[in-house]
Amino acid sequence: MSTREVSDRSDPVIESLDQLAAPMAAGEKPRERWRIGTEHEKFVYDTADHHAPSYEEPGGIRDLLSELTQFGWEPIEEIGPKGTTNVIALKGKDGNVSLEPAGQLELSGAPLETLHETCSETGRHLVQVKTIGDKIGKGYLGLGMWPDKTRAELPIMPKGRYDIMLRHMPRVGSMGLDMMLRTCTIQVNLDYSSEADMVQKFRTSLALQPVATALFANSPFTEGKPNGYLSYRSHIWSDTDPARTGMLPFVFEDGFGYERYVEYMLDVPMYFVFREGRYIDAAGLSFRDFLKGELSVLPGELPTVSDWQDHLSTAFPEVRLKSFLEMRGADGGPWSRICALPALWVGLLYDQGALDAAWDLVKDWDMEGRELLRSSVPKLGLDAPLPGGGTLRDIAGEVLDISRSGLAARGKLNASGDNETGYLEPLAEIVAAGKVPAERLLDLYNGAWGQDLSQIYAAKSF
Repeated sequence: MSTREVSDRSDPVIESLDQLAAPMAAGEKPRERWRIGTEHEKFVYDTADHHAPSYEEPGGIRDLLSELTQFGWEPIEEIGPKGTTNVIALKGKDGNVSLEPAGQLELSGAPLETLHETCSETGRHLVQVKTIGDKIGKGYLGLGMWPDKTRAELPIMPKGRYDIMLRHMPRVGSMGLDMMLRTCTIQVNLDYSSEADMVQKFRTSLALQPVATALFANSPFTEGKPNGYLSYRSHIWSDTDPARTGMLPFVFEDGFGYERYVEYMLDVPMYFVFREGRYIDAAGLSFRDFLKGELSVLPGELPTVSDWQDHLSTAFPEVRLKSFLEMRGADGGPWSRICALPALWVGLLYDQGALDAAWDLVKDWDMEGRELLRSSVPKLGLDAPLPGGGTLRDIAGEVLDISRSGLAARGKLNASGDNETGYLEPLAEIVAAGKVPAERLLDLYNGAWGQDLSQIYAAKSF
């Protein structure tokens, strides 16, 4: 999730509804300036007993962040819910390192030109955290959900926005706390050249997001046992908060663009307002009231541009629009799949021929079919039903072929002369074998591991 810093820069007050579409319009870039921003989360555990470390304990999350500064990272501090000042993130040339609510460690990478660069960035980060982990007795697990932890066994990080969200989540859904405390994901942020380009990319990626959910499905265990799903992380979103999640049917309607997304975001209830280094609880309140100076927690005050940008980060649909598009459908996983997720979407969306082919594949799907596919894929994976008949298994290979053609057309070579298509190989292997990662985990659990899930730490750590 986003990390706010107190800034000395001017922060204009929003005086017109026209300003609300400005961040999205400002994201428009010519093709030569399109970049790739890759994010991934991982679970941190103590190597001695596999417990999830707290922020304060010796060798815990605070110490982990402190030790990482030796690699040039600079601390970002925040006043926590108890009034103490805490380091809650790091910033550097490779982006930001930040904390999810229960101490999941996230790298939000810098915007980079090629997949070669973003995969190298991930590699540098993993070397750094493993170096520190070896020193302080910490390991890192690449999965979509904690396989063996209850909510009660997990710590809470001292970040103000999380304190607010943890109170609010149980009011609006049964699984919001699981989303916050027990899940990890891989995401990629991508650019667009115009409003029309954004619309085509949004529609295509939203329709095909279940393909990514299936190929990256990697969360079949809850509290030590199989949970009946392949991506339980994805299932959790079905009852987290219906006001800010889902497939966004309006994206496929005629006339969709920046203004329609603004209207959606104005209907998403607020979480907070950030003032002077602190988060003010505004959970459930209306940004429309804020625009009229009628927000009960800040009476008479009008929102600023930063307030709106904060609010844009509090919706969690399968694809999210800010000043770029975020692909949000994948479970956490190993380094190879951290590189594969951006490869999939860059191949599909960053070459016009590939984008047109991908849209042709899904443009005739109806909304009922899209919703059924989205709701089925967490349990069924590649066997989830397609709109109009067949299953995801029938098109997964074609989707990869389209992505591969898009990557080849980009012609971005590394020092060895290789293009970017090789990053799709982990996904090609999944399609060829017909088994998603979660199914392989279940095979190990019921076979070689003898239903001893503690073996997952040795098998699936970075």
